[in-house]
Amino acid sequence: MMRYIAILITSLTLLVSQPTFAGSQATGEAQFPAEDIVAFAKQVEQYAAEQQAYAFIIARQGRPEKELPEGITFTHVAVAVYSNIELDNGEVVQGYAIHNLYQRAKDPGHSDIIVDYPVDFFWAAKAMKAGIIIPSPAIQQKLVALIASGKHLALHNPNYSVVANPHNRYRQNCTEYTLDVLQAAIYQTEDIDRIKENNSAYFTPQPVNMSRFKLAIGGMFSDGVTLNDHKGKVATATFGSLQRYMSKYGLSEQAVIMQSDGSITVL
Repeated sequence: MMRYIAILITSLTLLVSQPTFAGSQATGEAQFPAEDIVAFAKQVEQYAAEQQAYAFIIARQGRPEKELPEGITFTHVAVAVYSNIELDNGEVVQGYAIHNLYQRAKDPGHSDIIVDYPVDFFWAAKAMKAGIIIPSPAIQQKLVALIASGKHLALHNPNYSVVANPHNRYRQNCTEYTLDVLQAAIYQTEDIDRIKENNSAYFTPQPVNMSRFKLAIGGMFSDGVTLNDHKGKVATATFGSLQRYMSKYGLSEQAVIMQSDGSITVL
């Protein structure tokens, strides 16, 4: 009997060790030399500036690629806005401030809205590559105005799940929050029920290519995974599904993946 229990525990551990593509926390150890991270962050900023982007959507890979489910490239997505940034010495400079929903490291079932900057954003990335969506100028203006007003903060649901269903309001992950901010800007509303209705009508989430059983087992060991907000096939908001949505409805000017060598893949 004890041997059976030991085998069962080992099996469950192996299941849980398989990824649920978490990787949306603010903290983490650098995987690359600091100078490389700084150089890449500046490269992303320069690219966005060359596109004259006042607001854009940015994504990073927070888990090793081999651990990501098929069809999912990035684990963390946020909105970057060109802003006045006050340095520690009081000097004010211009640059991109990134408005993130970050999963709490010590409380993975909950999240916070945190503003950081490109070097912070890429600090714990597992690959030096970035997803970038440049919205249309009209959408950029609306995003800037919404975030400047502070009304985007009311769209935050602190109840976190890495596979949150963007069609309802029970849970939220970083990409769903980005989608909700985008919808609030487009429709000039902070009514979360209306936003979710529009998500359901127009936004097609990314199916998660992982069995409900494996995801449910992961949920037994982490508050950051729950399936309570899903019926049937599990699907969630991802960078790819957000890019496809924006392209379909003419909300973006371009979308690319940038590598550390400066190469660009147009999506």
